[in-house]
Amino acid sequence: MKWITKASGEREEFSEHKLRTSLRNSGSPRKLTEEIIAHVKSELGDDIKTSDIYHHAFTLLRRMRPPAAARYSLRQALMQLGPSGFPFERFVGEILKSQGYSVTVGGTLPGFCVMHEVDILAEKGQKHIFVECKYHNNHGIKSDVKVALYVKARFDDITKAHETRAENEGRPPRIHEGWLVTNTKLTSQAIEYGTCAGLKLIGWNYPKKGNLQDLILSTEAHPLTCLSTIDGSIKNHLLENDIVLCRDVQKNTHLLKARGMSDADIQKVSDEIKDVCLPIEENPEDA
Repeated sequence: MKWITKASGEREEFSEHKLRTSLRNSGSPRKLTEEIIAHVKSELGDDIKTSDIYHHAFTLLRRMRPPAAARYSLRQALMQLGPSGFPFERFVGEILKSQGYSVTVGGTLPGFCVMHEVDILAEKGQKHIFVECKYHNNHGIKSDVKVALYVKARFDDITKAHETRAENEGRPPRIHEGWLVTNTKLTSQAIEYGTCAGLKLIGWNYPKKGNLQDLILSTEAHPLTCLSTIDGSIKNHLLENDIVLCRDVQKNTHLLKARGMSDADIQKVSDEIKDVCLPIEENPEDA
């Protein structure tokens, strides 16, 4: 029996199933997936870190299947959107745009009691969504119930102000939702509270369907930080120019050229973006 140490310091039994699922979700073919699992089991000791497993799997994928490596590194790529949380807010906003919402990132809204800074306001039809983004650059940090309570209190104050105005103006209030979106995990107590209080929670792997990973893959809104053909300084330059998605890099190749990239290197970037952002289809090897 092998044990692993998670980023939070917790220990749990090594699960082939979890590793296999994450590899398959990245688009890794069945044969390569099993080879990677065998390598991890043989090369790593009895009390290993999840970061060691990630490093070994990513290295092998990058060598054998670069597009799968980019998808496999999605969670780590989100960590590279920091150190501030603003690029993550823009990133979540782009996901919502891909779902047909009109999006405003940043700004203030009046509450019944006080004014509130709002990370994201998304609108579609009669629906208003107020989104609070909680960005962490460490896998071991979770968004706990205190965060959920804080977000729900702000959402309720904004909603009360809107409903009061609507009543005074003799019109029906619009449909409102409060969301908490984080790039890491949520504590069980935060999930319990959010479910009871009507606050929508989205984390890396919560809920089971419609979690952050699912939303990235379904909208093809891959963060540019997952690209291996661009170095860190250029990634930061793009983020500073309000570009957060792989697909938007292709529309702004002049920024790559301004940073000294050759046409050949820019073509490699474009090729990787096409490979990474394409929907994952069943590979002939898997039939």
